[in-house]
Amino acid sequence: MKVSLFATCLVDMFQSNVGIATVELLEHLGCEVDFPDSQVCCGQPSFNSGYVKDSKKTMKRMIETFEHSNYVVSPSGSCANMFKEYPKIFKDDPIWELKAKSLADKTYELTQFIVNVLKVEDVNARFEGKATYHCSCHMTRMLGVTEAPMKLLSNVKGLEFVELPGKENCCGFGGTFSVKMAQISEQMVDEKVQKIEETDADLLIGADAGCLMNIGGRIERKGKPIKVLHIAEVLNHR
Repeated sequence: MKVSLFATCLVDMFQSNVGIATVELLEHLGCEVDFPDSQVCCGQPSFNSGYVKDSKKTMKRMIETFEHSNYVVSPSGSCANMFKEYPKIFKDDPIWELKAKSLADKTYELTQFIVNVLKVEDVNARFEGKATYHCSCHMTRMLGVTEAPMKLLSNVKGLEFVELPGKENCCGFGGTFSVKMAQISEQMVDEKVQKIEETDADLLIGADAGCLMNIGGRIERKGKPIKVLHIAEVLNHR
């Protein structure tokens, strides 16, 4: 099965280890992975900030970049969901709306792709530790991916899993929200870190780089002995 990796900005610039783990995991599962090097940002930050016209230029480039891909897989529910929004954004342009729909229909978040398309729930991973999982807002509420991560994590050998209290609550990142509303964002992430501590877990797992960067940064600044990993890194661990 041929898969194109949509790495996302944060993975490309800050968390290349997540991109590597994603590729290795997909290859382990029998996929042939390519990385279209013309990919850029999905346009979400600028679009959410109101720069619709400028964002469309970026979106058109992304549509063209993945035009010939069989499947597009991303280690980010938020960015994968943005592709799903493209058809609505181009609803007044029939040609680009059709192209956008083609991209949206073949785009998947990583765990969603593994469980729903590859039909795999056990990737033969092993990771020793006590872990909890942060549910990112866009991935759960907008993309609707809730069960796939749990199914995969439940089959990781050696992993003791504890449910996170208030797991449905936002971590305070929200892309540009954390910049525009910094004080509110700080209080939200502090609450999230407190809930993580209540689980007594030594590992926090998530599926969106933005959330993990936000929570992980706060954990580090507070000096808490909690490791933060993307789910791809856990599932790729043997």
